[in-house]
Amino acid sequence: MIQTDLPDGPARPVVRGLAACLSAVTEVPLGQLPAVEDLPVTHAVASWKSWLAGHGFGIVPIADPRSFQWAGWWIAVVERGASPRTDDDGRQVAVLAFGTPPGVVLSPQDPALLGRGTADLDVSSGYAVASLDPVLPGAQDQPPLTGVVELLAVAPRVAAPMRLVASARALAGRGLEGDRYADGSGTFSPRGAHRPGYELTLIAAEVVEELTAADAALTFTSTRRNVLTRGIDVNALVGRAFSLGEVRCRGLRLAEPCAHLERLHGPGLLRPLIHRGGLRADILTDGTITSGSRIRTEPATGAAR
Repeated sequence: MIQTDLPDGPARPVVRGLAACLSAVTEVPLGQLPAVEDLPVTHAVASWKSWLAGHGFGIVPIADPRSFQWAGWWIAVVERGASPRTDDDGRQVAVLAFGTPPGVVLSPQDPALLGRGTADLDVSSGYAVASLDPVLPGAQDQPPLTGVVELLAVAPRVAAPMRLVASARALAGRGLEGDRYADGSGTFSPRGAHRPGYELTLIAAEVVEELTAADAALTFTSTRRNVLTRGIDVNALVGRAFSLGEVRCRGLRLAEPCAHLERLHGPGLLRPLIHRGGLRADILTDGTITSGSRIRTEPATGAAR
């Protein structure tokens, strides 16, 4: 994502806002987007759709943007004021949203909306930019990675403060003993059948230190992750088996930030943690993890296609 301000020009404010959001998420400078002067929103989106198709992407209208959830970027149009609403009277504002639940990470027309959860806004329409070719990459040779567990933290219930612990008992298929996700009571704990990726979270100390330098209120515990690592690229653990001391785990996906984290910590945490919020992992074996435990990846055995 690149920072993009609201461009000048004769186009409707919401269309200029949409262009800024599209520029930010595609990282294509505004001047290289197709010109959409004097076009209504639907025609502007159609123009961008044709342009994106030439690059292997599409822009897809979201059927129910008020309840839309996915751990990625999407563009929302927010209504301000009472009806009647049109796309040229300044009442519509385009924002870029991210996370599950989603929060606003870019709002060129109205910066006051930054950090707000889309569930708290009057979202009238939304668009997702997605690849036209979803083929997954095959298995590749991956170098071994090592690191160390620096800190551990658990929270006994939803929204409770994270508590540092010297060691934690890992329970296969559940989580860390004493943590809300181990007993299925976390904010995002699956209801009903087990779903992968909700047992353990990790984040790199290097990321936390960088963000702390800019925001003294940020600490490891305010990220609400379980394991603080050092010396290892946690993003590179997605899809890989690894061990934390004697405990075997598998990295499932990035632990992207969301509006819930922003509400608990305060404004300003959502955007800096995009793609840097750590890792969601499953616990494969019981055992004890301690501060100082070594982190080691296991040899790759092939990837699913």
